[in-house]
Amino acid sequence: MKINKEVFKNEFAIKLRNMFTEDVSDASNLHKYLALGSLVKEYCSQNWLDTSNQYTDNQEKQVYYFSMEFLIGRLLGNNLINLGIRDVVSDALEDLEIDLNELEDTEMDAGLGNGGLGRLAACFLDSMASLGIPGHGNGIRYEYGLFEQKIVDGYQVEIPDNWLREGNVWEAKKANKSVIVKFGGNVRGVQEVGALKFIHENFEPVLAVPYDTPILGYDNKTVNTLRLWSAETIGRDFDFSSFSRGEYLKAVEYKYSVQAISQVLYPDDSRFEGRLLRLKQQYFFVSAGVQSIVRRYRRMGIPLKELDNHIAIHINDTHPSIAVAELMRILIDEENMDWDAAWKITVNIMAYTNHTILSEALERWPVDMFRSLLPRVYMIIEEINRRFCDDLVMEYPAFWDRINSMAIIHNGEIRMANLAIVGSHSVNGVAKLHTEILKKQELSNFYNYFPEKFNNKTNGITHRRWLIKANPQLTELITDTIGTKWLKNPDKLEDLLKYQNDSVFADRIEKVKTNNKIGFANENSKKYGIEIDPNSIFDFQVKRLHAYKRQVLNVFNILDLYYRLKENPALDIVPRTFFFGAKASPSYYLAKQTIKFINSVAAKINNDKSIKGKIKIVFLENYRVSLAEKVVAAADVSEQISTTTKEASGTGNMKFMMNGAITVATMDGANVEMYEAVGPENIVIFGMDDKQVLNYYRNGGYSATEMCRNDPRLRRILDSLVDGSLGVSNYEFRNIYDSLLLNNDEYFVLKDFDSYVNAQGKIDWLYRDKAKWNQMCIANIAKSGLFSSDNTIEQYSKEIWGTKKIHIK
Repeated sequence: MKINKEVFKNEFAIKLRNMFTEDVSDASNLHKYLALGSLVKEYCSQNWLDTSNQYTDNQEKQVYYFSMEFLIGRLLGNNLINLGIRDVVSDALEDLEIDLNELEDTEMDAGLGNGGLGRLAACFLDSMASLGIPGHGNGIRYEYGLFEQKIVDGYQVEIPDNWLREGNVWEAKKANKSVIVKFGGNVRGVQEVGALKFIHENFEPVLAVPYDTPILGYDNKTVNTLRLWSAETIGRDFDFSSFSRGEYLKAVEYKYSVQAISQVLYPDDSRFEGRLLRLKQQYFFVSAGVQSIVRRYRRMGIPLKELDNHIAIHINDTHPSIAVAELMRILIDEENMDWDAAWKITVNIMAYTNHTILSEALERWPVDMFRSLLPRVYMIIEEINRRFCDDLVMEYPAFWDRINSMAIIHNGEIRMANLAIVGSHSVNGVAKLHTEILKKQELSNFYNYFPEKFNNKTNGITHRRWLIKANPQLTELITDTIGTKWLKNPDKLEDLLKYQNDSVFADRIEKVKTNNKIGFANENSKKYGIEIDPNSIFDFQVKRLHAYKRQVLNVFNILDLYYRLKENPALDIVPRTFFFGAKASPSYYLAKQTIKFINSVAAKINNDKSIKGKIKIVFLENYRVSLAEKVVAAADVSEQISTTTKEASGTGNMKFMMNGAITVATMDGANVEMYEAVGPENIVIFGMDDKQVLNYYRNGGYSATEMCRNDPRLRRILDSLVDGSLGVSNYEFRNIYDSLLLNNDEYFVLKDFDSYVNAQGKIDWLYRDKAKWNQMCIANIAKSGLFSSDNTIEQYSKEIWGTKKIHIK
């Protein structure tokens, strides 16, 4: 859009006055941010309405992306960029003695996700809008998100992430579009006109209230919608009679039980109540979303037998897979469709992305729990399973092991991944290696039965967030060098390869990185009280804390380097600062101990003056999207060191690559495709490959004890876990010690240790040759356009959803 600076200043002053009865000179940064956000939302509101109307009037096919997480971060900066008015707004605010950067920092990160799953969903929404693809998000409006992380004495402490305490300027509550979601009760069958009908009664109703957030496309008029559902009570939420009898808790019991559904992301599921709440959450947002979609198309007058020509529903991981049964329930029970017709429509509409081979993430629900909470949906799943198993018996008579492994219901459990596969027309992995593992290993029986369903769609990231917004200096340099075409077509970044040997361009690349490092060092030196040398190698491992991501391997290398420095203070190494950022699930004790381990090692090393500051460790508290934007711009080294075959794809690797960091990686997930893109000379690879890892898992033969016995470095490091030398009790890290030795090192930390140490030595050697290092940086930036989510979404649109690009007039 186009806007005059003077007009904007006037509109901003009016907005501030109308909202808070304040002049610009008197308003707080919070009020200035809220006024600016409200004004920007107004700027896009007409396009938002026009987009919706054009989709409806032309009956365009639309995709609805169902996900438990949408890690959208902050929206102000991104929306200003996509509207094309950031520079004008920044200049106008500067005239008013307001720093736009300060207002952007005032915005809270939306508490709608945790890790890569939610950030991928956010990138996909951005790409759909920017490409003009009719696509919307469907999820939960979490009141407190996952949690806000505090580090106290080295331990993670979780406090509520009260991200909505000042409201959310971007959302619009649509109470008139609320729907009722039903839990519990019983189902009875009645005979009507020759057909058996099912009536769900005595249920607990929960009101699902939608809150819509605009998703702006870049340099176009498309504004799609992220719809998030909040759980509210129906009718009275206060039992006055119970209160009068002194039963004070019972008086508000219903209200709190309902509100709990949309309070926090991933409640602790180590107990029955937590598991039940997770199941409630999943059905809540799926049922609300599917009901809303069907109601919309019914009102449009579209025959529901043609519904699959007008919508696609994408199941992002197993959490929303109950959508298969919910759509069947609505089509059969509410639209009076026969089973075969409903099933054909459902399969044509549904598509499923598998994000992991970890069994813990392939959800299974106890039949008794599921049947009690969702009696009619359970009946639907039971019938889907019966029909599918009948087909399997015809195809594989007497192959009961295979049939049992593929059944949706087996051994008292409902297997949600199996439901998603059976009920979808497309099943995709998220990196070439991951998809091959699914086809040949984890889901091989399904692949052999449904080969036409399986395909790969390698994950991607939006360059608008992770380069244009996160790294404005690099963005300006790239545009000065190759022009503006890359802004809308990130594949054009490859034109930078022409300048790989240009020393002037390389020096400018290095200067941008140095400036970003200085800014990052200054900010975090103050925050953590640690002197951070911007001339050191900035080495980052920032991601969800899990044993397979192997933060422990990283710390083991640091300890080895520290012990070598203690033995030889003159050891010639490039100074290095190791940064960690990670949240551990509150119930994942080993992960929380790993955070304590990192911080204990940091305390020991950072306070040891004898090593003269050659290595430092900084744990970045409360890692989130807004912090990640600063991290990727400042990084020299990106640690992508998961156990090969365990990381489905990864997207953090792509964000660092796009900003010129050099990747230290196993041949896992999308690292393989990054290696193929940049070549072996521009990435540092270590560790076992997929064949070696899978061989150990299948055939055994690995001994962690033997690895330790044969390597004195490992013996010393492992001893430090239990000998008190890290400034804690001998028992503090016993669980980490036992996971490596007594449990035989499930994720091969010890096996890959030597190779990893050598890889880190290679990084030290490469960094000394600045000309070579800069060439590697340029190659990574140039090839990163391959991993734009625009490319990924183009593939989803053409090959799975059957949607087309729409130009909003």
